[in-house]
Order: sequence, then structure tokens, then C-alpha cells
Amino acid sequence: MANIANIRNLAIVAHIDHGKTTLIDSVFRATRTFRENQEVAERLMDSNVLERERGITIRAKHCTVSWDDYLINIIDTPGHADFSGEVERVLSMVDSVLLLVDANEGPMPQTRYVLMRALKLGLRPIVIINKVDRPNARPDYALNKTFDLFIDLGATDEQAHFPVLYGSGLNGWFVNELGDHEGTGMDALFQTIIDEVPPPQVDQEGDFLMQVSSLDWSDYIGQIGCGRVLRGSLKKGEEFTRIITRQKDPLSQDKGWAVESSSRAQAVRMWVTRGLTRVETDEISAGDIIWLAGPSEIGIGDTFSENSDIKEALKPLEIEEPTLSMFFLVNNGPFSGQEGTAIMLRQLKERLVRELRVNVALRMEDLGRSDGVKVSGRGELHLAILIEEMRREGLEFCISRPEVITRLDSHGDTLEPLEQLIIDVPEEYQGIIIEKLARRKGELITVDNAGTKTIRIEFEIPTRGLIGYRTEFLTDTRGMGIMASRFIGYGSWRGDIVSRSKGSIISIETGIATAYALEGLQERSVIFIEPMDKIYTGQIVGENSRNMDMTCNPTKRKNLTNHRSSTKDIAVKLDVPRKMSLEQAMEWIRGDELVEVTPKSIRIRKSILDIDERKKVEKKQLA
Repeated sequence: MANIANIRNLAIVAHIDHGKTTLIDSVFRATRTFRENQEVAERLMDSNVLERERGITIRAKHCTVSWDDYLINIIDTPGHADFSGEVERVLSMVDSVLLLVDANEGPMPQTRYVLMRALKLGLRPIVIINKVDRPNARPDYALNKTFDLFIDLGATDEQAHFPVLYGSGLNGWFVNELGDHEGTGMDALFQTIIDEVPPPQVDQEGDFLMQVSSLDWSDYIGQIGCGRVLRGSLKKGEEFTRIITRQKDPLSQDKGWAVESSSRAQAVRMWVTRGLTRVETDEISAGDIIWLAGPSEIGIGDTFSENSDIKEALKPLEIEEPTLSMFFLVNNGPFSGQEGTAIMLRQLKERLVRELRVNVALRMEDLGRSDGVKVSGRGELHLAILIEEMRREGLEFCISRPEVITRLDSHGDTLEPLEQLIIDVPEEYQGIIIEKLARRKGELITVDNAGTKTIRIEFEIPTRGLIGYRTEFLTDTRGMGIMASRFIGYGSWRGDIVSRSKGSIISIETGIATAYALEGLQERSVIFIEPMDKIYTGQIVGENSRNMDMTCNPTKRKNLTNHRSSTKDIAVKLDVPRKMSLEQAMEWIRGDELVEVTPKSIRIRKSILDIDERKKVEKKQLA
């Protein structure tokens, strides 16, 4: 059992791609967490396949390293705004944060968000100006902008007087002052953590008390809760009380929180983390971050107390509500079950319930539909990651276009989610960016030209305005632009936004696509399919050049005759088809269209496949 004075609990927070996970790789090397001859992968904390493929952190993860008789618990958090629910819950387990800021970019939207949450909890951050060895690094600029951000967010005098380190997480060195770093390593970082991060302020002698901040699931053990022990100790097999609390409706007059229920449970198994491995233990004590299994159900924010008194209940953790929703539907297409497991509604619900056990920012609503349920999340990427995980499990299903979740204010007026959008682009593209975002109800806030031929533009824009824009943005900037956004709250409805100006090309036949048919179609449309692809009636095979839907027969073959040119039939020239990723397909579709997701294919289709049925529905809507 570690001495409480020698324990340090902290989280690493930053904007996406500012170097959190890479820094932890260097921490592992410096503390010799692994054997000298052990092969260790890069970005070791990104253990999920999708995390490694996309180069992002999706789930917050906990590791423990030892340095000079000190035990340092480090939590790696996601940098993307869609996974900020992971950040919110883990900050309750730590006593400080390492705030990483890119020496070139400076503070970005998610930097502001994670810092705001840390300051609100009373934490005093340690600021790390990372990547100072890059040719375009501007460490003084990054530090000044970070200080301005602290003041803007209402930091106290103590919080604004933060310690600063400069260095390179990739190359494994940090210093307290800019200058010669020859021969330096990570000692400055570790010493700053020991000196500036307080040991856990906990009571080791009182009755056992902890709050669940993270969840995991095992098919053999069931629900597993993770959190920091705030008081006392607990031995394996001992009983404790699980107290469930909930936030009251934020839009009602009665604010605050209440105890929902309480029940007795037994500590069946317990673990602590050492390195990246969970080590089973027979006793847990105040100050450490632990994993515990026993109760049949565990929720985020639950209080575990040795005492049966519900007055022991701790305030529920604040997890901001989702801003986007979409329908997950049973696949009723003609190819259902040919490329994966065609699941029914019951199986779809069971899979989503499993996800809800660990994905704290996700919501599921059963609206009584016989073919699907409504799923809500923080953003397109948050939902897309879930869909991709289900797809790789071999499941087939359909999804609808993402829609924003609106609210009503006290006067009955509609409110919609708004985002802060920051764009870095070469100067020559600023005109088209400002024009396109103005059409999407974006309000220009600032334009900052640092004299490097790249400008930073800040907008306030409805979340609706960003749906379907990311692909268009990359095209308009020739792939040279960078955009980042974060949810900033709800504001008044900004009016209608035209999301897509071109119609769909819809197949009226089921069969095999032919080069002959596609050659004729590509003259007036962008094609999504290739010759020999299997298609079905109601599937969308391309994008029309006009703002109207058009039907076609992509399976059409040329009539054979006794006379033909020896060269004309061979010289069929087809453009490269536009192959859409899952996120691009989600953004592209309209309200009457779906994305069919299978382990092998991403198809786009009409909700109603039969053309006659579609026309009947359209007539009813017009009437």
C-alpha cells in the first residue's frame, strides 16, 4: 500500500493532436515501465484499433508509473470535442492537470473547453508548451495566448500563476526555461509534478467512500466501476452501500440533485493499475484510483459508501447533454444478411444497451418505432465511431441523417446548439470560406493574420451549419485547411440552412451495374459505384448536377446487333467514382435517405425503396 504523501493523481488534457499520447510514451520510457528488450508500440495508450487507425484518443485511459519513490497516476484524455464527456468525468479523480499547448497553434477550441472544466473544479494546471523544437514553433506566442485564456475563463490568482515547462513529448525532453536542452530528459517534468501537484486530500481513517467516474464491462464479471477512493479502505468480500443520485431537470425551476435509490452490495473483485496492467488486490485505500466489481449495475456518479446513510451521497458528476441525434434502423434492404449479420430490433437494442454501460455521453430513446431507436451523442464523430465499431463486429443496420437536438426556452422559443469554429487556412482561401459559412448562418467573430500567409478565422455557427461541411471545406481549401469546433451552448434558432444543393441519382432496377450505363450517367452526375457492383432498386448511385432527384437504370446493357464497330465498344471511359467514407455518407444524405452499413459496404439509399410508394408519400406531404 503506497504512502498517501507519495501519490500524485493527474490528467493530461489538450486539443486534438497536441501530443498527449506521445508524451505518455516518453513517460513510460523515462520511468522504465517496460523491460529494456520489450518491444513497445508507439502511442501505447491508444490501444483501440480505431484509435490507432485514426490517430486519435477515443476513450480516457489510466496508467501508473513510479519515479523516485513516488506513484504517479496519469489519465490520458481525448482531445476531440465529440469525446469531451470522457474528459468531464475523469477530472473528478485527479488533483491537477497537465495542459498541453502546441507551440505553433497555441490554444485551440478544445484547449479552452478542458481548461474551463479544470478551473471550474478548482484545479491548478501545469502548462506544457509542446513541440518547441519544430521549425515553425512560437512558444512565446503560445504562452501569451494561454495566459490570456486563463484570465478570460476567470482563473483565480493562484491558478493564473501556473508553472510552465517547454519541450518535446516526441523526443522526450522538458526544461523550465527555453534555451539549451542538450542532454536533458524528463526529470524537469517529473520534479514539477512532485512539487506542484498536491497529494490526494483524503481521509485514510474514516469509513470507506468513493465515487464512480468511469465504467468498464466484462462478459465474465459484469459491470466494473472505476474511481478514486476518497476515504477509508475496503477489503475484498466486505459489503458497502451503492447510492444512486441524479441531476434534476436543468430547465425546471427546481435545480440541484437528489438521491434516487440505495442498495447493499459486496466487493467481489478489486484492482489497481500498475503501468498499463490492472493488478488484482485484496484491499483498496484512500488516495488511489481503483477498479471495483460487485454490484449488478453501476452508473457514472454512483457513490459507494461503507455507511448505509444516504447523507453520504456525493453530488452527481456533470456530463453535458448530447447535441446530435439519429435513428439506428433495422436493415430492410434486399441485400440484408448477405454481407454480415442482419440484426432485428431486439438485438439492435441489446447492443446499444451494452454501449450505454461505458459510453457516458450517449443516449438511447425508444420512440415506439417497430424498425429502430433514436440514438443521441456529442457529434458526428462520436456517433460515427460507435457505428464503425458495430460494423466491425459483423452487424448490418441503417442510419438516418444526423439532426440537432433543440430546446425550448421559458417563452416557448426554439433554441439550437451553437459551436465556436476556428479555421486556419492560407490567405487565398479566406473569401470562399467566409462566403460558404455565411450561407450556413455562421457569424464571423475575428480574423487573425500572423504574417505567415496563414490566417485564423473564428466563427460562431449553429451545429446544423457544420453538418455536411467538412468534406466541402477540404475541397475548397485543396486539403490545406484545418478546422476545429466545440459546443458552446444553446442560442436562438438561426433560420433555415440549405445543406445540399444537388439531388440524388436513384436506381430503378436490381442487378449488376454496367460500364455502358454508367458512361451515359456520368455526363450529368457524379457516380458513386463501379461496373460489376451489385445494386438494388432505391439505392442511390450518384449525385445529380441539378437540385432534383433523378431515376436511372445502372444495369442497362447495350443491345447486341450483327454490326458493330471493333473499337467503339472497347473505348468506354469512366471517371473515378466518388467512394464515400461513413462520415461523408452521414453528412451527404437528406432527411428521406439512409446509409446502409454492413461489414463490407457503405451504401446510400432512399428510406422508401419503391418509387411508387415514394411518390405517394411525397403527394401526401405536399397536400
